[in-house]
Amino acid sequence: MKIDWVEPSILDLEVLREYIAKDTEYYASRFIEKIIQAVEKLGEFPEIGRIVPESEEENIREIIFHSYRIIYRVEKERILILAIAHGSRDLSKIKPWEI
Repeated sequence: MKIDWVEPSILDLEVLREYIAKDTEYYASRFIEKIIQAVEKLGEFPEIGRIVPESEEENIREIIFHSYRIIYRVEKERILILAIAHGSRDLSKIKPWEI
């Protein structure tokens, strides 16, 4: 299944990388690579993630990577990566699935 990233999710990755790079460029790059690898697994197993409790929609799911929630939408022919959010963020106010 095809995986597409929406612009806000790409920006989430860039901000996260910049934040980690303040301490170490190497680990910033590795962390982002690992997130991308986790997302790529969704191509084979799109429903591996749990339903996002804040959305209550069966096609809005998330996988957890370290302290981050990777929010995605399962569509008929693709997976749409919606957001990468720290687990402490209140997604009920942001609602990345409403794009």
